[in-house]
Amino acid sequence: MHVAIAGAHGQVARLLTRLLARRGDEVTGLVRDPGHVEDVTADGARAVVLDLESASAAQVADAVRGADAVVFAAGAGPGSGAARKDTVDRAAAVLLAEAAQLAGVRDYLLLSSYGVDAVRDGASPEGLDEVFTAYLRAKLAAEEDLLQRAARGGLHVTVLRPGGLTDEPPTGRVDLDRSVERGSVPRADVAAVCAELLDAAASVPAGGRVLELVGGEEPLADAVARLAAHDGGAAG
Repeated sequence: MHVAIAGAHGQVARLLTRLLARRGDEVTGLVRDPGHVEDVTADGARAVVLDLESASAAQVADAVRGADAVVFAAGAGPGSGAARKDTVDRAAAVLLAEAAQLAGVRDYLLLSSYGVDAVRDGASPEGLDEVFTAYLRAKLAAEEDLLQRAARGGLHVTVLRPGGLTDEPPTGRVDLDRSVERGSVPRADVAAVCAELLDAAASVPAGGRVLELVGGEEPLADAVARLAAHDGGAAG
C-alpha cells in the first residue's frame, strides 16, 4: 500500500508513518517546514515540502499521485489563532480532497476531533474559548465537505474522531464506534487504528463513515474488523 500523509511531522502522523514503513508500505509525507524533512525521512517516508495553505490542488495532486490513500493529519497547532484553524483544519483538508480526486486517489482518512458535534448548527458551547470553538467548527466543516464528496461517489471517506490524546504507552485496546463516551486514548493506539482503517477502506459505505475513538477493552484490530464487516454488509 502507498499512503500519502498530510501533516507528516505531527505526533500521530509520525507514529503512523513508522508503523506503515515497518510493515513494508510506502509512505509519502507532506510537510510545510523544510526543517522537518530529516525527521520524516528517518521515520521511513519520502518527504515532500508543500505548504497546504498556499499550494494549488494541482500541486498537491502531483505530490499524492500514485498513492492508494491519503491521510489528513495536519493541524494549525497550539498557539495558532482562529483564522489558521480555518485555513489549515478546514481549507487544507478540503484541498487534499480536491487533490486526491484530481490524482485518482479514492481512499481518504480524516483525523478529526471528538466533540465536533457540539458546534453543529452554529452552537457555541459554554466553557469553550473562542479559538477552540473555531477549531471544532473547522473540523466539522471539513467533515461535512468530505462526506458530501463521498455521497456523490468521489471519495471513500473515513472520519476518525479521537478523544483526548495522551503519550501513554499503547494498550492495543479501544472503544471504537459511531458514538462513544468521552475519554482519552494514547496517540500510538490512534496511529494503529488508522493503519487498520486504511486496510479496511474497501468496506467504507457510500456516503462515508464517522467513527469516534477512546481507550477501551476491545482489541483494536477486532474493533475495526467488526465495523468493517457491518459496513461491508450494509454496502453490499
